[in-house]
Amino acid sequence: MKDIHQETEFFSNDTAITGQGLINSNVATPIREDAFAVSNEEKKSRIAVLFKEIMEVIGLDLSDDSLRGTPQRVAKMYIEEIFSGLDPANKPASTLFLNTYSYNQMLIEKNITLYSYCEHHFVPIMGKVHVAYISSGKVIGLSKLNRIVQYFGRRPQVQERLTNQIGAELSSVLETDDIAVIIEAKHLCVCSRGVADDASSTTTVYYGGRLSAADKIAELHNYLFR
Repeated sequence: MKDIHQETEFFSNDTAITGQGLINSNVATPIREDAFAVSNEEKKSRIAVLFKEIMEVIGLDLSDDSLRGTPQRVAKMYIEEIFSGLDPANKPASTLFLNTYSYNQMLIEKNITLYSYCEHHFVPIMGKVHVAYISSGKVIGLSKLNRIVQYFGRRPQVQERLTNQIGAELSSVLETDDIAVIIEAKHLCVCSRGVADDASSTTTVYYGGRLSAADKIAELHNYLFR
C-alpha cells in the first residue's frame, strides 16, 4: 500500500491565489463554499459535542476533572487558534511602503517558526520557513512575513501546498515574481506513528522570477545554510 505521504503535488510558480486563498485556486485549501455559513460559536459548540463522542468511544471517563473540559478546549483551539487560518477574516493586512533606500538585492527573512497540522492525520507539522524577495519598488514590514506564514500554516495542510500558498501570496502582495520560499519541517505523522522515524525531515521550495536562476538560488543557499 502506498504511503499517502509519498504522494507529491506539484504547482507552477506563477499560480495566483484567488478567493481569499481558499477557493478556486491551483494552490487552494480544499474547503466547502458554505464553510462560513455557520458562526464560529456554533462551530465550537458542534465540535465540542462531536469530540466528546470520540473521547467516549475510545473509553475515556469524562467525569474525571482533567478530562471534563477537554471537548470545549479542543473546540476553542481548533476555531480560534490552530485552524484559524481557514477563516479569510483572519488574513493579515499587508501594508506596503516605498523602497526609499533603493535596496535592489535580496531581502531574506529566515527561521520563521512554523506550526501547522497534517491534513491526513491532524497531527503537527513543525519547522522553519525562510523567505526572500527582491523589491519591485515596494517593501513590506518584516513582521508581516511572519504573519503570512502563520496564516497559511494555521489550517490542515500538506507542505507542498503550504509552500506554494506562501509564495503566491508574497508575489501578489509585493507585486513581484522575485520570490523564494524554503520550508524545512518535521511531520509528526511520520515521526510518531507509522514508520516512526523522528530523524527525517521534509524540505520544499518555491523559486520565482529572478530568484529561480541558478546563481540566485546558490546565493540564497549561501546566506541560509553556510
